[in-house]
Amino acid sequence: MADRYELKLPALKILQGTKEIYCFAVDGKKLHDFAAVSRIRRDDQKRLQGYQRPEVLSHIRSIRRYLESDGAMLPNAVVLAFDERVRFEPAVRGGDVKYSIPGELIIPVDESLADDEKPAWLVDGQQRSAAIRDADLAEFPVAAVGFIASGQEEQRSQFILVNSTKPLPKGLVYELLPETTGQLPRSLARRALAARLMVHLNMGDGPFSGRISSPTSPTGDIKDNSVLKMLEHSIYEGALYQYRNATDGTGDEERMLAHLLAFWTPVASIFREAWGKPPKESRLTHGVGIQAMGFVMDRLTADVPVDKVDWDDVRAVLRGLEEHVAWTSGKWNFGDGHQPNWNSLQNTSKDVRLLSSYLQARVSA
Repeated sequence: MADRYELKLPALKILQGTKEIYCFAVDGKKLHDFAAVSRIRRDDQKRLQGYQRPEVLSHIRSIRRYLESDGAMLPNAVVLAFDERVRFEPAVRGGDVKYSIPGELIIPVDESLADDEKPAWLVDGQQRSAAIRDADLAEFPVAAVGFIASGQEEQRSQFILVNSTKPLPKGLVYELLPETTGQLPRSLARRALAARLMVHLNMGDGPFSGRISSPTSPTGDIKDNSVLKMLEHSIYEGALYQYRNATDGTGDEERMLAHLLAFWTPVASIFREAWGKPPKESRLTHGVGIQAMGFVMDRLTADVPVDKVDWDDVRAVLRGLEEHVAWTSGKWNFGDGHQPNWNSLQNTSKDVRLLSSYLQARVSA
């Protein structure tokens, strides 16, 4: 017979106007004993049921790997909507704070109940709770916030409000990455080395100095994401790969930086007018140009260490590009009658491939 019991958790009842919320900690392994995930769907009459998206398995696996690592921490609280079977019993109070009442949250647990009969629903934290459920851990306490909901309509409204807040700006994430320790999700860990190089380029001497837009360089006009894409491709597939330690993902950042500056300094000098203009006035400083010229660097200098590259030859090849580019005016001559205006190229995968292929063909001729 399935277990039935009451889960008693120390909690704070916080008064917010006419609303009451409960702050508490609970073993994440026990969440699914009393809380259900209501996935959005339509019933036979096409009426909306539930309110959450299906589990994203790749994201859950990423969180699980993190949880199973040393020093894992999930500081964000999961949000639960309770029905009236959950009750709060206040403790003896002291002090003058009227809006915070200590006590005990009592949640009935019946493991025989179907999901739609459980006394709580996850409003936010679906993937975190699934990762904790699947992780090879005996327990993992999490912070939680709960409230008594009158029905699914109120649950949906809270779900929308909780999830409509803005995430951290990507620029802030990119700038924080170089100063971050501990295990990161794979997508961010892959960008950490590129982000460190980008900070060096932006904060040091050279053509990118102060030009890359970031929270600490708000006057920069070159998009950080464009530079990151250029760097990331070169680190994993291009000229900078030779300096990377494939085992632990680190790299010889000093030599990577030297290689980058040795290439981009003559780019900025040879195409001085185009480099001096903002992206709206120049396709060189635009995302499409930054990435395409990164491919040119990879083509010209791949597998050759910075101190072995014939940089005089590289500069000569770059000067040979002058008659083929339309960074700030004119038309691009891509052949077969395809001659778009200089500023029609956009920072899309299609246009980046188009310009990259065109420039690489010119430098290989």
